[in-house]
Amino acid sequence: MKRVVVDHFGGPEVLRVTEDDDPVPGPGEVCVRVLAAGVSFTDAQLRAGTYLGGPKPPFTPGYELVGVVEELGPGCWRLRVGDRIGALTVWGADAERVCVPEAYAVEVPEDLDPAEVVSLVFPYMTAYQLLHRTALVKRGETVLVHGAAGRVGTAVLELGAPAGLRLYGTASARDRAAVERLGAVAIDYRTEDFVRRVRELTGNGVDVVLDGIGGAVSLRSFRALRPGGRLVVFGRYATLAHGHKDWRAVIEWYAATASVALLGLLSPRRRVLSYRIQKLRLRHQHWFREDLHVLLDLLRRGEIHPVVAERLPLTDARRAHELLDRSAATGKLVLVP
Repeated sequence: MKRVVVDHFGGPEVLRVTEDDDPVPGPGEVCVRVLAAGVSFTDAQLRAGTYLGGPKPPFTPGYELVGVVEELGPGCWRLRVGDRIGALTVWGADAERVCVPEAYAVEVPEDLDPAEVVSLVFPYMTAYQLLHRTALVKRGETVLVHGAAGRVGTAVLELGAPAGLRLYGTASARDRAAVERLGAVAIDYRTEDFVRRVRELTGNGVDVVLDGIGGAVSLRSFRALRPGGRLVVFGRYATLAHGHKDWRAVIEWYAATASVALLGLLSPRRRVLSYRIQKLRLRHQHWFREDLHVLLDLLRRGEIHPVVAERLPLTDARRAHELLDRSAATGKLVLVP
């Protein structure tokens, strides 16, 4: 079989495709023939070596997949050969065949597009759990999301509107129309001070800020909260520059994250929370299954619209990573083995 390999940290140029033996499922694992593997900014962080808890080279990237069960390992009882499943792998999905723990595989309908469903496994799952499992939003609350035109940002806006939230999103001027079409007030992060703009629009700040950028943005986001507000830090976008690890930005991210966490501890009326999808999945596996079923229902009813920017063969993994910076506002990049 073919699989993508990162043999040293770096930019898209470090990705190569190799031939390997088909994997054999161990106890409690199923072997899956991959139908679609998503390519996300988190994969770029894994590749560059900035992802917290990520693997050391050599490894195969790929955070999420949809595939068909081809073989059951010892002790498997829930799934059957031929079942279609979605799974959050964190790494390893960029291959023709992958072994995943049966406990982490969630059955998905065969009549839905695998490339659309794979968007639910990570970007939409992240958005849903940020809102409903971490921030615990209530109807009528105000939410500011950074990077509102990106995949997770777009998912937040799509899920936030039917939840009765008042939405604000930072984006570039070129993405303003896309953010506003989803019912949010767009704030141009290049020409507007988002803290001042939020206070002008709301009077005393927002109830929730969702920050996937981190660093200095987190400190300023804390100031955008109203009394009783919650800041959720869930990403490290600021630690990459042109696809490579930015050591200065990494140091600044840790310093700012520690500072904002301390602010949250010292503040009697504002909270700072963190979210990491793989950690929440380990602690609350039933939430992941329940939430994916909710998202699948929303997809079937046409209430959410995951957009596939481009479908590329596994051999074009490097090109997919090169397209990451340009594709966020146009849809999800998907590798189709």
